[in-house]
Amino acid sequence: MPLPTRRHSRARKNKRRTHDTLKPPHYILCPQCHEPKLPHRVCPKCGAYKGRTVIEIEEVS
Repeated sequence: MPLPTRRHSRARKNKRRTHDTLKPPHYILCPQCHEPKLPHRVCPKCGAYKGRTVIEIEEVS
């Protein structure tokens, strides 16, 4: 198998790697308790999804 005869430039290497970065997770505010949560997920603080309580969350005292 042949090897490349010339080295790839830094610009060419970096252009190829532009999509390899990690993106921070996108958070939205829960409409009921106003805590940040991931979209399309049950709120971990109040247990609500789409305006109704889906799971019961026990309060730690």
